[in-house]
Amino acid sequence: MRKITIDPMTRIEGHLKIEVVLDEKDIIVDARSSGVLYRGIELILKGRDPRDAARLTQRVCGVCPVPHGTASAFSLDAAFGISDKIPDNGRILRNLILGSEYVHNHILHFYHLSSLDYVDMAKASEYKENDFDRLKQFIQRGYLAPFVPRYEGDYRLRDEDNKALALHYLHALEMRRKAHEMLSLFGGRTPIQAGIVAGGVTCEPTTDKIVSFLWRVNELRDFIVNAYLPDVERIARAYSDCFEIGVGCKRLLSFGFFDLDGSEPDYQKRKRLMKQGSTDNSLVYKQLDVSRISESVRHSWYTDDGMPNVEKEGAYSFIKSPRYDGSAHEVGPLARILISYAYGDENVKEELDGVLQRLSVGIEAMFSLMGRHIARAVEAKLIADALAEWVLKLKPGEPAYIPYEMPSEAEGVGLVDAPRGCLGHWIGIQNGLIANYSIISPTTWNASPKDDSENHGPIEQALIGTKVRDPENPFEVVRVVRSFDPCLACAVHMFGSHGRKLGEAKLIA
Repeated sequence: MRKITIDPMTRIEGHLKIEVVLDEKDIIVDARSSGVLYRGIELILKGRDPRDAARLTQRVCGVCPVPHGTASAFSLDAAFGISDKIPDNGRILRNLILGSEYVHNHILHFYHLSSLDYVDMAKASEYKENDFDRLKQFIQRGYLAPFVPRYEGDYRLRDEDNKALALHYLHALEMRRKAHEMLSLFGGRTPIQAGIVAGGVTCEPTTDKIVSFLWRVNELRDFIVNAYLPDVERIARAYSDCFEIGVGCKRLLSFGFFDLDGSEPDYQKRKRLMKQGSTDNSLVYKQLDVSRISESVRHSWYTDDGMPNVEKEGAYSFIKSPRYDGSAHEVGPLARILISYAYGDENVKEELDGVLQRLSVGIEAMFSLMGRHIARAVEAKLIADALAEWVLKLKPGEPAYIPYEMPSEAEGVGLVDAPRGCLGHWIGIQNGLIANYSIISPTTWNASPKDDSENHGPIEQALIGTKVRDPENPFEVVRVVRSFDPCLACAVHMFGSHGRKLGEAKLIA
């Protein structure tokens, strides 16, 4: 037996440690995913005005703050009894703000976090196009960061494909800027937008903002169709063996996102663009029931009452272990696409089947490292197309916000999917102030440690069974982990139900 430790995992958000154990054939037989940094956002919120939550919870993560602001606003709407009273303008504007963040995140993940596992950017110094001039200057001066240090992958792309992806890596920076400009048009700024609040949105739609948004989203649609999707397919063809690794638990969960109708107060039943629900490995759709969510701390550095304990026997992560129906469930783009596919969504089926046919693989191939990249690209197209449609449904001059009275005692839950998966915010209000607040984030699901039944989390399960060709250069491990797009700042939180000081923990490298 041989152990490989990668600490920290790079080109992700936050502090993640991955350990894998290899057998004599260099096949992974055990894996541990460890979150080694914790935050206390829930404790910061206690005792504050509930309306502060939609602002402060966005500080959980600078990569995807909008979903936290959205889930928080949803929890406040529910607590205030107005979740089914948000004006259509407010509902649509929330979708546009959140959708802009989604498109930005998906482009960021593929080009600037994951593509470097397959694209040899060092070759860019050999290309003659002017687009590479700035990049060449860094390479020729010996500055290869952020492209090194790295595990050296088996770079298989044809030279013309490598060149196209290197060029699109640079163009994707501009596209991300366009997406953030769209977000700022209605959200006021980014990161930490100021638009989404309890009751709706702080801005009102105007004709000039609608036109500006539409112009930018159409540029993004063009990039997704002519660069992003073809680039994913280029890599999928060159790395067809990646359809056979990183399978994971094959149980999927989604809270859904992008409300199409705000008249249903129960977020579990609301009509959404991407469907809420779950599936098992037979891809049979099941309705969502959040009462089936449980959380284990058996292998987490916490006592049963939420106190930190880095000396705890058997523990190896500050991430808890959320489970649905008692089992680990993968969340994120793969889960959303396949749940909507199982539900029978025609748009999802058409887009996904088209990609699978061009790659000559079946739906079962989606349960893989490469399937996650395909799902993310397909979802980016579906969202961008929807944004272009929704922005034209805004009605200038009509309200985007509804006044409300804040109760002194209330509880609320906000359910939405962030780019990386299921996000839930729970709030309890007493005497007009936040009495308790709890967040379960996407990477808490995916990067969770083993649970009470000794069942591994989704990333751990995806690693087990993978063959590592060179233990000194384990690029298969980082490829599998990055396909989940982990975000550790979101994943690690602490909640003290008794208001006590949680103590101090010192981590020794």
